[in-house]
Amino acid sequence: MNYAIVAVPAAPVRRKPGHPKEMVNQLLFGEAVKVLKTKGKIWMKIQSLHDGYIGWVTNTMLQPIEEDIANTLHSIIVSDILAPVLLDDKEMNIPVGSSLPFFEQGKGMLGESEYKFSGASIKRTDQIPSAELVTNLAIPWLNVPYLWGGRTPLGVDCSGFVQVIYKLMGIDLPRDARQQAKLGVSIKNFEEIRPGDLAFFEKKERIVHVGIILSNTQIIHASGKVRIDQLTKKGIVKSEKGKDTMRLKSVKRII
Repeated sequence: MNYAIVAVPAAPVRRKPGHPKEMVNQLLFGEAVKVLKTKGKIWMKIQSLHDGYIGWVTNTMLQPIEEDIANTLHSIIVSDILAPVLLDDKEMNIPVGSSLPFFEQGKGMLGESEYKFSGASIKRTDQIPSAELVTNLAIPWLNVPYLWGGRTPLGVDCSGFVQVIYKLMGIDLPRDARQQAKLGVSIKNFEEIRPGDLAFFEKKERIVHVGIILSNTQIIHASGKVRIDQLTKKGIVKSEKGKDTMRLKSVKRII
């Protein structure tokens, strides 16, 4: 198996092979990977094709596919927070942001397996990023618990949240905040920020957090849970603490 596609709602990606090892990422249903090497009977070191992220998953969560299929861009993705899909007549619930490969008229192919999907979906190439779209996509995630490495509405980290919201707008971002911070146009004047801009925060001169700006005074981000807090020139003011809790490093405009 040189290439594969995720055949479960969300596949945990671990830093090292082994179930007790740290989960550093999740791959969503329909996302494709390149297999770099294997270890033992079940562990595979993979690189996700949409963002280049490397880690370890079990082969029980993947289906083999050909290289040309793996590198085919699929524009249809799930827009329901959770939606049922039938894969080989077995039902599962897949999260928002999942890809629907070769999807047409309610059916698609995942490797050699047929799936059926009747939930809400969007075509990434038809999306026009805007303040209204950012808000509509992000608000349903409020109160989702923080989960290191998470990318689903059952648990998400700060950069995973940003990555999935931007995927829904047709834009592929890197996985980690420090990688995302290298993209876009820097906004030097705080008064010029606008909804959809990304705000990055530092600790000891390292980028450690990211959130999506909703207005010139509000940011939505995953910190303990997905929440809306006050944004100032200095950083984030959490409502229950009433003081700066994260130091603002930079603001980038990608849309």
